Amino acid sequence: MPAVRILGIDPGLRHTGWGVIEADGSRLAFVACGAVHSETGQSLAERLRALHDGLAAVIAAHLPHEAAVEETFVNRDPQSALKLGHARGIALVVPALAGLDVSEYSANLVKKTVVGAGHAEKAQVAMMVKVLLPRSEALGADAADALAVAICHAQHRGARAMARKLADRIIS
Repeated sequence: MPAVRILGIDPGLRHTGWGVIEADGSRLAFVACGAVHSETGQSLAERLRALHDGLAAVIAAHLPHEAAVEETFVNRDPQSALKLGHARGIALVVPALAGLDVSEYSANLVKKTVVGAGHAEKAQVAMMVKVLLPRSEALGADAADALAVAICHAQHRGARAMARKLADRIIS
């Protein structure tokens, strides 16, 4: 089975982190990472367009086979939660429009998969990403978190595929 290229996305309205890895069995390899930024002075529509265009460019440049997006936690401020939800919608739809299968993972599952503890600190996640992907160049927390989402997907994608096949068998 050939290596699978995975795009991990950590949605945010100001900074949406992205990370691309290749998974070949249990071997993981760093490809690229970064963040797409939107300007706070722009309208919400313009900011969402910037995220859309940035993620579309990442997909065009790195040609991932699958994508994984971190689910957002509930924010105390409803206005902030709504804005983050918009950014998350962009993070889900851009890879879907490119024809990629898109999976979602909770922040706790990402942290538990990468660090071993569901309530790990951002610094612990970044450190373990560097251990698991020694050649990674994650300069910011957003890119490191996105790489962690991609690593989580690489670890769980086999189980998801088996569950889908089983569900298809039961339905038919």
